[in-house]
Amino acid sequence: MASTAVHPTKEASVPSHLSEKHSFFSPVTTLYTRFSQWRRSLDLPNPGTVENLQKEVKLTHLTNFMFDGAKADLTKSLSMVPAFQVTHSFSLGSQTAPPAYNFGAVYATNSVFLQGSVDHEGNVNARCNRGWSEHFISKMQAQLSHQPGHSMLQLEQDYQGQDYALNFKAVNPSPSDLSGIYIGSYFQSVTKNLSLGFESLYQRQSPELTEFATSYLAKYTGIKKDWIATAQVQPSGILQTTYWQKLSDKVEVAADLQVIAAPSRRDAIATLGAKYDLRMSTFRAQLDSTGKVSALLEQRFVPTFAFLVSGEVDHFKNAAKVGVGVMIESSNLTPEEMGAPPQPQII
Repeated sequence: MASTAVHPTKEASVPSHLSEKHSFFSPVTTLYTRFSQWRRSLDLPNPGTVENLQKEVKLTHLTNFMFDGAKADLTKSLSMVPAFQVTHSFSLGSQTAPPAYNFGAVYATNSVFLQGSVDHEGNVNARCNRGWSEHFISKMQAQLSHQPGHSMLQLEQDYQGQDYALNFKAVNPSPSDLSGIYIGSYFQSVTKNLSLGFESLYQRQSPELTEFATSYLAKYTGIKKDWIATAQVQPSGILQTTYWQKLSDKVEVAADLQVIAAPSRRDAIATLGAKYDLRMSTFRAQLDSTGKVSALLEQRFVPTFAFLVSGEVDHFKNAAKVGVGVMIESSNLTPEEMGAPPQPQII
């Protein structure tokens, strides 16, 4: 009688070391899951980036729009999808800058943004943004100059979470000795109106010379999102607070207060500004505590032609600046190529 060999059944089982790891991390993963579910239930908004903390105030004030002398911007659109346009910029007669010419180009799709420019002295500026997803964006900025020390490379990574924002920058990083400037920031919504965060800067000029500093940020948005108040405290003894409010669909006002309480300097500068959006024009006015009163009018006669007039009076220094400019846009595209509906034919 032949004997029958009985083979032991092979039961599916989890290795003991994996089971021990799972049991060890189980409380941690459970706690993290519950915490994530609780955060999602709060439905907190994204606070925006630290770089755009004072975006509304900067768009209302004249700091980024003021100019003197004469300037002209000639823009031509070559394509709409993808967007591609070139610009010729001329400026002369300024009290603070020599005459200059600049040629620029912009190319943009849903995930890629490219911008470049070169001036009459051969200085080149480039900017590239690449969106890998809705929340993950890589950025690069570069400047090439014939002047020593003016060339620059900045690498940036931005992540926009549901209720927070992360950002990391590296300016002129050197892989050999890790020298350069490194900036990291984190911005978190605490409530639906209040956001808190910080920004840390690490500067390494050489292995022996390093510097580290952290500034703290706060942002409060009104319930109707018609006003925003921000504050930023830097370790060097600088406090900057801003307030922006939208009074109506056409009127916005903004205030900025900067207090310097450093051991070597104690000062404070206050700035008030307003912006009026009319049907075919935009008017900005600004007043600060240093005695400067400035205004800028941008008048569009047609959608493709705008005329600008700016002026600034410094009462303390008894000086004044005036600027005039034009912006002309043209396109050789047909209405169908620009996305406009075709005009009906009249028979």
